[in-house]
Amino acid sequence: MTHPLLTLAHYLAGEFENRQQAIAEPAWYVSLRLWHRPLTLFPEDRSGDSLTLFAEQANILQLDRPYRQRLLRLLRSPAQPDALRVQYYGFQQPAVFKGAGQNSALLDGLTPDQVELLPGCVLDVTQRSHPEGLHFTATAPPDACCQFQYEGQTGQVALGFEISPATYLTYDKGIDPATGQALWGALMGPYRYTKTQTYAIAP
Repeated sequence: MTHPLLTLAHYLAGEFENRQQAIAEPAWYVSLRLWHRPLTLFPEDRSGDSLTLFAEQANILQLDRPYRQRLLRLLRSPAQPDALRVQYYGFQQPAVFKGAGQNSALLDGLTPDQVELLPGCVLDVTQRSHPEGLHFTATAPPDACCQFQYEGQTGQVALGFEISPATYLTYDKGIDPATGQALWGALMGPYRYTKTQTYAIAP
């Protein structure tokens, strides 16, 4: 039986877009393209105890200006072999890897010392049976606060997603660290993505 970690990685690895949602509700949803590129970065990626994805997105009308470069590291829980967690990482120099969603060759030289752990940017993953496979729900622990430094300022994001073989929903929202007010992202409900291309998981 395939371990849920590998199943989750297969669901997430690929190219996604929310075109239908953006056409139906243009006032609330921008038409986006989202890339999740699998890569081998950490030693645990080679042993199968973790799987890492490079994530990037762009407005469909500005594909040459991608943003939100980040890493999603899918991890097994040491205490509970079937429990999963998603740990996010940032880049010390995001501009170096800008465009890697479309051009994966930019990731060939990536090393662990070029990324930085974002301690509060973590999601616990639960799973349930789905007619076509599994349905995963990733939510932040109650005490988690995803903050990071960007261009000299403190940024904050509320993270979360659901994914099954046919549907990918993201709940990410930008938060004002001072007021807690949601500023951008899934303000009126999740972004609803459809996978348009699947990327193979690195061996």
